[in-house]
Parts: sequence; structure tokens; C-alpha cells
Amino acid sequence: MHESALAQRILDVVLERAAAEHTRRVRAVRGWLAETEALAPESLAFHFAARARGTIAEGARLEIRLVHVEARCRACGAVYAPEHHLLLCAACGSTEADLLAPTGMAIEALEIEEC
Repeated sequence: MHESALAQRILDVVLERAAAEHTRRVRAVRGWLAETEALAPESLAFHFAARARGTIAEGARLEIRLVHVEARCRACGAVYAPEHHLLLCAACGSTEADLLAPTGMAIEALEIEEC
């Protein structure tokens, strides 16, 4: 998913949650992004800021930390950090591996100002 589309989805979720909690203003959105998604947190923050203009999330900080995901080779059992999102075992050359951490993205917390 492209950063712009993902930023819109994040904003939608944030605004939905903020409405449910009678939020006056969203100050910050915190979460994580797996490096396997091949997205740049800085670009995501830029698109989020642009899409948040005119909403209660305008000016909110998007604080997304990049999470590294290791892989375990199914052929030899080696644990390695995939390079450039390619599952290629440095020990044996196999491309069959299991990722050892969650992939995707998650929003963990909102910093809000209540009504």
C-alpha cells in the first residue's frame, strides 16, 4: 500500500476512535511499522499531516517506529535479517523462510485532548 493511501486509512481510524471518545483534538498518534512493508515512516508522516488538515487531527504528530523483522530459514534453520525485503538465506541460499515477528502496521496509542 502506498504511503498516501495508508495515511488516509490511519486518519480514518484515528478520527473514528476520536469521535467515539468525544475528543476535541488529537495531539499524537503512536504505533509501529514493520520494515517488510517497504514504506518510509517519514513519508507516511508527511502524507498524514497533509490529509489531517482541517480535521481534529491537524498538527498531530505521527510517531511511527520502524520494527525490524528477522526470518528463520526452513531449510537450514539459520536466523537472518532479510535484505531489501528478500527472503534469501545467507547460509544456504534458500528462499523458504518464516518471518519471526508481526508484519504490517499497528496504531498503539492516541494522545488526545478531551472535550
